[in-house]
Amino acid sequence: MRFSFHAARIIAIASLAAAALNPAQAADKVRIGFISTLSGPASALGVDIRDGFNLALKTSGNKIGGLPAEIIIGDDAQKPETGKQLADKFMKSDKVDFLTGIVFTNIMLAAGPAVFENKTFYISANSGPSQYAGEQCNPFFFNTTWQNDNLHEAMGKYLADKGFRNVVIIAPNYPGGKDALAGFKRLYTSKIADEVYVTLNQLDFAAELAQIRATKPDAVYFFLPGGMGINFIKQYAGAGLNKSIPLFTSGFSADEDTIKAVGEAMVGMSNSTHWAADLDNAQNQKFVAGFQKEYGRYPSLYAAQGYDAAMLIDAAVRDVKGRIEDKDALRAALRKADFKSLRGDFRFNVNQFPIQHYYLRVVEKTPAGAIHNRTVGIILKDHRDAYAGACRMK
Repeated sequence: MRFSFHAARIIAIASLAAAALNPAQAADKVRIGFISTLSGPASALGVDIRDGFNLALKTSGNKIGGLPAEIIIGDDAQKPETGKQLADKFMKSDKVDFLTGIVFTNIMLAAGPAVFENKTFYISANSGPSQYAGEQCNPFFFNTTWQNDNLHEAMGKYLADKGFRNVVIIAPNYPGGKDALAGFKRLYTSKIADEVYVTLNQLDFAAELAQIRATKPDAVYFFLPGGMGINFIKQYAGAGLNKSIPLFTSGFSADEDTIKAVGEAMVGMSNSTHWAADLDNAQNQKFVAGFQKEYGRYPSLYAAQGYDAAMLIDAAVRDVKGRIEDKDALRAALRKADFKSLRGDFRFNVNQFPIQHYYLRVVEKTPAGAIHNRTVGIILKDHRDAYAGACRMK
């Protein structure tokens, strides 16, 4: 039978019409690039995010939205240039559909521009830069955790409400640390006795402790993630300062990894958080038990964040029935946030950062001798970050 050019052209036109009606076919699998700090003094943070993410995958049969999941993991070693290189590789060579996992804001800011230009969805399981919450908000950036300032705003409010009038505040000298202290000062209404910035990954705080002793504040607030916080608390207690000047922090520096490393010196320390192991909902209780069974340790807020990031991606892929090439539909599905967060009800603000409660926890020793956080109450209810008003989402 002869097959004419005219017939071939009709078939081609028909095929194009069908493609126009159904522009995105369901994918055969979902590729996720996971970039995190998995070595060095802050590695516990990245390891917990990774383990929480992997636990979520295990509970769904290693699938995302019903599709087989391929997770490609890279260690940024807490170096911005390495994080950017990994993001470029995962997008260009591995053709990932999503990126996630970055811990530190300076790494997120280094990787972000190329990610957004490539129109790859980044689901943040930790870093929440003020830039991406405000004027540089982007349709391809979703944060399932918090905006950098938020936990510090909560503790600033708490210390102001409790009548502390002369506080020293300390953080690392990098974008996340600057956001942290900006947040604290936003809701702390009294005197800042001293604002101290230390080198990122600094582990010896003898000079800062001498400075605190000389300043004689009525409290100290610090944000020092990973090994920094562990060493600071140990040295603070070793210098006897905890007996006269109470120490406050956020959940980043008073979570399970820090408690395990420091021990008794943590007891009585108040901290602010958006998640806690004792939040009373079925999903959270299942997660805490599952994490302990899988990894033999108590989960931190970082682990909970990794879990929720995976569950958001899972829900969105399921919602679009695997048609992840349809970027508009996928973004709409991500914005719906139709998943069971470990925090309970979950919703995004206009800038694709959470609107959520921030809690007060205190580190306590149980009758059995275990040391854990106990949730005391809510500091900020349905809190929105300070930058969303500057977001003009494209």
